Amino acid sequence: MSFNPEKFTIKSREAVQAAQSLAESKGHRQLVALHLLQALVAETDGVPRALLQKIGVNFAQLTKMIDSEIGRLPSSSGSNVPLQGSPEIMQVFDAAQKLATQMQDSFVSTEHLFLAIAQVDSPAKKLLTLNGVEESDVLTALKAVRGGAQVTDESPEDKYQALKKYGKDLVE
Repeated sequence: MSFNPEKFTIKSREAVQAAQSLAESKGHRQLVALHLLQALVAETDGVPRALLQKIGVNFAQLTKMIDSEIGRLPSSSGSNVPLQGSPEIMQVFDAAQKLATQMQDSFVSTEHLFLAIAQVDSPAKKLLTLNGVEESDVLTALKAVRGGAQVTDESPEDKYQALKKYGKDLVE
């Protein structure tokens, strides 16, 4: 299976773009899963953030650990070598597309990318594991956040938990 950005939702493409920008700003020559994890976690109203909240992850600790690991990646400056995708990030993209197909979704959304990071063996997966995030936890949280909704267009993330986002609980 090959990487097809046309099958990514708008938020997924934004996350990949943010990951690329982060890698370039740090002088990294390869895009890795850590860059993507950082981009997904940084999105304050994104689905991965909601999944991490459901699981009960300490955001400050996770973000600090991601930043630390990204800081340890080899970097260079002054060369015009274009950023390349690492084999690891390509595995994440392939896994995300397979997950979307398994879930009968038309597009790869941010939760597919996040779940793929939790599956593909990489430093990003190890960080998630250290913070108590396992693939099974993500799947359970995803069912709660997403409900029975499917990804049928390029902006499904806006529809999840719409009542919670835009409604007001009168009982509270």
